[in-house]
Amino acid sequence: MAARLAFQRHAARATAAALVGSFALVPTVAFAEASESRASARKPIYDDDLDAVPSTPSFTTAETTKDVSSPAAATLNAPVTTQSSTKASGQKTFTDSLIDVLASTNTPRGPTPTDRLAAQIRRARLFLYDQACVAEDAVNNGMARAFDLEHSFTSTVAGLAPPRESGERLMPGLIYVLVSGMAGSIVARNRGVVLRGATPLALGLGAAWAVLPVTMNNVSALVWKYEQKFPAVADAHIRTREGIEKGIHMAKVHAEIAQHKVDEAVTGVRETVEGWVRKGK
Repeated sequence: MAARLAFQRHAARATAAALVGSFALVPTVAFAEASESRASARKPIYDDDLDAVPSTPSFTTAETTKDVSSPAAATLNAPVTTQSSTKASGQKTFTDSLIDVLASTNTPRGPTPTDRLAAQIRRARLFLYDQACVAEDAVNNGMARAFDLEHSFTSTVAGLAPPRESGERLMPGLIYVLVSGMAGSIVARNRGVVLRGATPLALGLGAAWAVLPVTMNNVSALVWKYEQKFPAVADAHIRTREGIEKGIHMAKVHAEIAQHKVDEAVTGVRETVEGWVRKGK
């Protein structure tokens, strides 16, 4: 590489020297004195010397033509022209050969260490960019799920509250439910574990259905919505509800029968007493 650069520098210097020499050896006509046209074109220093300016002999066109086109001048100028044209042709041939040599030696090179380093840096940047995009998507999805959960919770709680036109108030109703649960725990304090756990729950639910019917309907609808996600739990709930409803219906029927029998007994006793009263009169 260093030899090639040195060779190119020497070639450039030789080319510059040849060009300067060709301009210096161009044939021109040298005059011993200034021509008349040049002398007349110059303005004298003093205006008084306009008439005192001596006339200089001028070369005629014929003499100039004769001097320039004389055989001696042609003989003198011919080698110079031939030499300059030879140098020009030699310069062209040398330049073309130099270009051909440089083109032939310019073989394709492989990737340099800088190119390989740039490729590795590019891969690392793309990898980091992909990981940053994945992390950003994960954070965005997590935030979206959190916002959805918050919206679902707030909407669910707001849906449990009774509407304003129903006239149902939560604050005194919740106090009544708590008092009922505490009363059930007091009643069943000396009983078994099952009764101590079931009695407050039963009394609290009963009081809630009595004093907060709209709220309890909303709660039961919400519980049923979540129970439907588990078919076994939903079926058990349905069977339990049907059994409770059937038990309530049978209790009502038996109560009506007992009430009818009591009414008949009271009627019979009253009629008997009335008969004794009449006979006593």
